[in-house]
Amino acid sequence: MSIIERAVDKLETAKVEASLPERVASPTFQEAPVDSMFGSPATPPQVGDQGNVEPSAADEISSLRQQPKTVQIDIARLQSLGILTPDGGRSVIAEEFRYIKRPLIENAFRKTNPIRHGNLIMVTSAMPGEGKTFCAINLAMSIAMEMDHTVLLVDADVARPSVPRYFGLEVEGGLMDLLLNEKSDFASVMLNTNVERLRLLPSGRSHKRATELLASQAMSNLLEEIATRYPDRIVIFDSPPILLTSEARALARQMGQIVVVVAAESTTQHGVKDAINKIGGHPNISLVYNKAKGFPGMGYYAGYY
Repeated sequence: MSIIERAVDKLETAKVEASLPERVASPTFQEAPVDSMFGSPATPPQVGDQGNVEPSAADEISSLRQQPKTVQIDIARLQSLGILTPDGGRSVIAEEFRYIKRPLIENAFRKTNPIRHGNLIMVTSAMPGEGKTFCAINLAMSIAMEMDHTVLLVDADVARPSVPRYFGLEVEGGLMDLLLNEKSDFASVMLNTNVERLRLLPSGRSHKRATELLASQAMSNLLEEIATRYPDRIVIFDSPPILLTSEARALARQMGQIVVVVAAESTTQHGVKDAINKIGGHPNISLVYNKAKGFPGMGYYAGYY
């Protein structure tokens, strides 16, 4: 190529580069911060047309996330009904439920041969009127007095819910509402209480297909979340009677431990055996003997405590 031809080529190249737009410098992004709640990178802020930072989708979801409602339990009412309370002092019934809860807590968190969902405990009975709800509430209150554990009391007797009545509460929403709408926020139906380590989950609205809902995959998913989200929490389920409804049997299959309440001089031996058979050979069943008359000397110890 001659000198003249090379000069012409350089001139044409210069004209083409002059016609191109000015190159825009690439923006520099810092590493996205980690969302400590979910352990995943948070969404980077979006810049609007006017240069203002727009809220991200995660911010909008966070703003809509409901916090658990706090309710005031009528402590005086509980005491009048014979229910344990944190400031109730030592008593015979307090000592009895200390004995009852200890093996249940040990089973829930044992390291050797751990029980799957051992912290999910169902309290039931063969027939109504044997004191299952009374025992479930007392067990929950006793565990709430522990230093290292919290307790969630679930009213799973969806046909005849009575836990709110004991506590003197009027509530809306609960377990059934979560199962009917999987997108519902758990925090929107769970209740914090004025007992520091006690939480409540009401039964919610009744439903004609309650048995199918309790046996559904949605229930399994919910129980898995409840059992694993808080490693120090024990969950007590006040269940329907075993011999009258099928809901208790559907629920029992997913529990780590089952407590069957037996009423003294009322529940028959046949009824107890039939109830245990209906559960289907669950490996972790405990019996609580309720409504027993006092033993000699009990009055002395009650006065002492």
